[in-house]
Amino acid sequence: MASLDHPLLAALLARRGLTDPEDVARFLDPRFDEHLHDPHLLHDMDKAVARLRAAITQGERVGIFSDYDCDGIPGAVVLHDFFKSIGFTNFENYIPHRHFEGFGLSVAAVDVLAKHGVTLIITIDCGTTDREAIAHARSLGIDVIVTDHHEPGVTLPAEAVAIVNPKLGSYPFTELCGSAVVFKLVQAYIGSGAATLPPGQERWLLDMVGIATIADMVPLRDENRVFAHYGLLVLRKSRRPGLQKLLRRQKLEQRLLTEDDIGFSIGPRINAASRMGEPLEAFYMLAASDPVEAAVRIDHLEDLNGKRKAAVALMTRDIHERLKGYVGELPPVLVFGSPEWRPALVGLAANKLAEEYARPAFLWGRDGNDVYKGSARSGGGVSVVRLMEAAAPIFLEYGGHHASGGFSVHDDFIFTLGEELNRQYQALGAAAVVREELVPDALLTLAEVDESLVGMLRKLAPFGKGNEKPLFAFSNIVPEQVAVFGKAKEHLKLTFPRGRGSLEAIAFFASPQSFSREPRAGVPLSLLAYVEESYFMNRRQVRLRIVDIQPV
Repeated sequence: MASLDHPLLAALLARRGLTDPEDVARFLDPRFDEHLHDPHLLHDMDKAVARLRAAITQGERVGIFSDYDCDGIPGAVVLHDFFKSIGFTNFENYIPHRHFEGFGLSVAAVDVLAKHGVTLIITIDCGTTDREAIAHARSLGIDVIVTDHHEPGVTLPAEAVAIVNPKLGSYPFTELCGSAVVFKLVQAYIGSGAATLPPGQERWLLDMVGIATIADMVPLRDENRVFAHYGLLVLRKSRRPGLQKLLRRQKLEQRLLTEDDIGFSIGPRINAASRMGEPLEAFYMLAASDPVEAAVRIDHLEDLNGKRKAAVALMTRDIHERLKGYVGELPPVLVFGSPEWRPALVGLAANKLAEEYARPAFLWGRDGNDVYKGSARSGGGVSVVRLMEAAAPIFLEYGGHHASGGFSVHDDFIFTLGEELNRQYQALGAAAVVREELVPDALLTLAEVDESLVGMLRKLAPFGKGNEKPLFAFSNIVPEQVAVFGKAKEHLKLTFPRGRGSLEAIAFFASPQSFSREPRAGVPLSLLAYVEESYFMNRRQVRLRIVDIQPV
């Protein structure tokens, strides 16, 4: 077990509810062979293994149907690579078009796979609620194995051969992501003796499970901590040419990858493919074994990401032009949309708008099936979910959490959406606001930001939902320099003097005016920040990541 040698470590563990010595040991020293649950405990796992074994033995054609996001695509690679490793080649991958097909297994997708001779479909990261499509598959003589992690509906798809989902039955941990569930299927299949592989070879698939676990923001506890920990270890050694080329393009050192690199560099490029209607490009990039093919895929993926950024920039520019038409004060809830906007992109623009104007932003577009869909971001203390609950009759669907959400709107209400949301905001008053006070884990001095602290934080990593980065408060400190940097001067940097040199504190996409107090050189302030290591351009730097700047 890792030692509790740093004075802060026990306190930070206690803040995470970890005081029992056994729980602390499992958290600080996750072990692949000891801390994962038996995959056969998952609902219907034995049925799934038996049906898959029969399909492979008999040479049936198998369709791998996965969701189009940063959970489903890596999960598709997991099963693709596993099949190849055992010499099974009679399969195909199908990833739906986000704009035209939407989420989940559809009747149309089943028809396409049926024409290709598929007799078994395995879903990844979807399927638990797709009753119509699964019934249609059964009517065509196609069996369906569901591997998923989403909440089940009141009625399960009875025609499915198996529904492998940790939220069904009595599995010890319910919060796995979709890629982890299909990895458990691989584990169970190998454990049944149906496949002969060199011991531990399946662990090379953990790079995909790690990406999905971190990017899908499932709680990084229990099995997920094991998958995130070992996923990063494998990512740092992964031989995938597409992944290696992607990291080089982003100037990231593979052997030093962190969860932040997944969140800010790898994940967005996987998601960019589906947002721009080409999710298979991300799949092929990750699954490619040929360096030449991988290079072509990376080039196309970067092109798609550039087009995504350009589309969001045009959308944002259009919104700013419309904002100029307002006379007097802006409404407390900003609502904009266009039938020409892709719903897959509006969340990115909503986020920027909400941050810029410090108020809720609801943006909508129209998908390929003529459904008005959108995304909402809070931009402050207002809960977008409470606003949508108050205006429930105008929505077809809505969901999310206080800071962000998604929705679809009845055609009759789309052009009065802004009026209704602002009316409900006024009616709710203080009830619309959710106070989420930032509570630091500890008060530090600048001198305490040292190698000992950084080493202790490494023991707590990887960080994410359920294991947030420790937040530190620094009181009455004086910056010697306040500067903006970046091509467009869009980032903020404060420099603090210390006895052995200076310490930098940065905030990306923020200005001096973005915080509770505007920082000025030579003027004391208080800081809420994370302590982090940066390896950008192979230069190691220990620095602070600013969360808020406050008065002394």
